[in-house]
Amino acid sequence: MPAKEGWWNWGMAPIYDEHGRLHIFNSSIPYKGDEGMGYWQQKSIINHYVADSVEGPFELLGTVFSSDQRTYHNPQISKVGDTYVLVFLWKSVESGSLQSIGIATAKSLDGPWTENPNNPIIRPTPGTPNAAHASNPSFLVDREGKYRIYYKSMSGRRAFREISMAIADQIDGPYVDCPENPLISYQDDQRDIEDPYAFFYRDTYYMIVEDRMDVASVLSGKPSLRPKPGGNRPGLLFNSKDGIHWERPEFSYKTDAHYFGKELSRSERPHILWKDGNPEYLFLANHGSREAGFYLKIENWE
Repeated sequence: MPAKEGWWNWGMAPIYDEHGRLHIFNSSIPYKGDEGMGYWQQKSIINHYVADSVEGPFELLGTVFSSDQRTYHNPQISKVGDTYVLVFLWKSVESGSLQSIGIATAKSLDGPWTENPNNPIIRPTPGTPNAAHASNPSFLVDREGKYRIYYKSMSGRRAFREISMAIADQIDGPYVDCPENPLISYQDDQRDIEDPYAFFYRDTYYMIVEDRMDVASVLSGKPSLRPKPGGNRPGLLFNSKDGIHWERPEFSYKTDAHYFGKELSRSERPHILWKDGNPEYLFLANHGSREAGFYLKIENWE
């Protein structure tokens, strides 16, 4: 999915429509030379692509959200009944503003999209685990039919990313933070994870995250020295019976270097493409390319 001239594509939130066509929602950022997507906190927009299959070719249908007053970034797409739900990072371009979370709905993937007038629906709140940061949301319908948004949070105490969750009775909210937040944290190990993709499947909650600072080595009992922030970013897979208390994770995916024999670059923003209620492909952003990323076939989910 090549970017338009002068732009950088980032991530892929995939979904099939009722006719089996593939729709992709992604971030697009004006290209900043050697700094690549450095404008994302001020100028990111959300674009909409369509293709007949994962192989493409992809056609840019248009821009879903853009603004001179705020940035729209890292979308995730879901369908609830006859309603499509788009959640995304929402941030004012004003100096000192903090990353927050927005939501929009539509009856068709082609729109029109209605942005929640109360955006941001989740915002940094002093004295909470998301005091400094609330971003990169993942939406699901839980076992009880309520609506959950899992997201990356930062308390401000230390600059390590954690995972938190907010819940609502209605899609549009209000969303109330879970009292147990943060749900997943490796602050005490001075490590972190980010980019949660959460889903409810076969009566179990799952969450795929990227291992930003080699949490895997800590879990193995042999922590690496001075993990590099940003690092390699392979994936970890968590599971839970209630979506609040999570089991020890296992590996979920490796890096682009492993799959394609190319120079290592960061693999981020995991999303699953679902077909007939089952996971079909894993989509990932690729920090080493101006294209949106790559995808992997999911087989024999147990």
